[in-house]
Amino acid sequence: MQSLNKGARNTRVTPPEKVLQFGEGNFLRAFVDWMIHEMNRKSGFNGSVVVVQPLEQGMIDKLNEQDGLYTLYLQGMKDGVAVKEHAVMDSISRGINPYRDHDDYMALAASPDLRFVVSNTTEAGIAYDANDRLDDKPQTSFPGKLTAFLYRRFQAMEGRVDKGLIIIPCELIDRNGEKLKRIVLQYAELWKLEPAFVSWIEEANTFCCSLVDRIVPGYPRDSIPEMTAELGYEDGLIVVGEQYHLWVIEGPQWIKEEFPAEVAGLNVLVVDDMTPYRTRKVAILNGAHTALMPVAYLYGLETVGEAIDHEVVGGYVRELLSNEIIPTLDLPQEELHSFAKDVVERFRNPFVQHYLMSISLNSISKFKTRDLPSLLQYTESQGRLPKKLVFSLSALIAFYSGRRGKDEMIQLTDDADILEWFASLWNDCDGTDDGLHGLVTDVLAASHHWGCNLNEVAGLTDKVTEGLIAIEKAGMKLALQLVM
Repeated sequence: MQSLNKGARNTRVTPPEKVLQFGEGNFLRAFVDWMIHEMNRKSGFNGSVVVVQPLEQGMIDKLNEQDGLYTLYLQGMKDGVAVKEHAVMDSISRGINPYRDHDDYMALAASPDLRFVVSNTTEAGIAYDANDRLDDKPQTSFPGKLTAFLYRRFQAMEGRVDKGLIIIPCELIDRNGEKLKRIVLQYAELWKLEPAFVSWIEEANTFCCSLVDRIVPGYPRDSIPEMTAELGYEDGLIVVGEQYHLWVIEGPQWIKEEFPAEVAGLNVLVVDDMTPYRTRKVAILNGAHTALMPVAYLYGLETVGEAIDHEVVGGYVRELLSNEIIPTLDLPQEELHSFAKDVVERFRNPFVQHYLMSISLNSISKFKTRDLPSLLQYTESQGRLPKKLVFSLSALIAFYSGRRGKDEMIQLTDDADILEWFASLWNDCDGTDDGLHGLVTDVLAASHHWGCNLNEVAGLTDKVTEGLIAIEKAGMKLALQLVM
């Protein structure tokens, strides 16, 4: 069977190379490169992507063997219907391994067509390495590679202000664009680059913070034989993603003229402040995941999809979103409810088996970041406790007992100190109502975990205890009726 490449397909002439991309992994190919493909088809972007391999080992050779082509499967809920579709992406012009072809990498800096830089080098990728030097070929860190590239462009373009770049990192860290720019300037200082370059970075280049959202399971190893038979060609770079996508870019509105995603019908927002959107995603999508996990798992369910489709547990999650999380957020209510509806559809994705235990990792820190702000904000604004969020905290404490029902043990995954702490608390608890109240009091008092002593929130200790007693004495199925 023939492999996927341009020799095997009728493909159009490669458009100008407008985008430099650090990272060849599944997410960027199912997100940014798909968007470029769509913009070329629907909004006249007329641009292609040059992919740079950020680490010495990677997939650039395979990408070049396939002439930048790969098949993207998008599968999930779309307007309430399960949809599975695929297409060949042709937005990548070539890949460069800067560890082997450093001159090719640096030569791109002089290209008059280049306009954008995107990246996804993992959360640890935007980091400063004091050992990086300007004459390294290449630098170890991604920001070091980018700084050397920008300095070469500054020289090649003789400092022209109209030849700066729009830089949009996709790494999942808060204020990613600001952090990347700060490190670039740090390298300029370390390498003693001229003040004119620093001014060019500030005046000619636009560093944008961004928030990305699309679930990308990646290479479908278990389904490759069926997919290959369906496609009629071999593709070593098939990638699978969900239908839903969102890219929030914090930057000037003129970016939309150069990056016409909206014209192509893509869910890309260019905003003055992305904070509300980040808060929305963390509170609604991540918050619902975290609040759902212990309730659904102790109920006897195994996957997120099962939980959402379950009459009782699914109703619990929908009401928690609508009545307790959304009222705490400072965005238009219609927009928030629409986003929550999309989240529920994504949770129901029949093509993805998202196991509850796979999202249980570090649940205490997740609850603090994702759900505790909603709980506290609701209490302050409404003058009463949000009973479903409070119950999810009761369920989380029960989950950390390490037992589901009377006999089944739970393989807990968290920091060792948290696991030891909960093990000690549960071992010392005699199971009486007073004993469970004391356990809850100790858990809520742990300000080093929560950021404050939660026993000081009026009524919280008693309500969490009430939920925990119900779960321990009656089981999750009966206990959940208390909050429905």
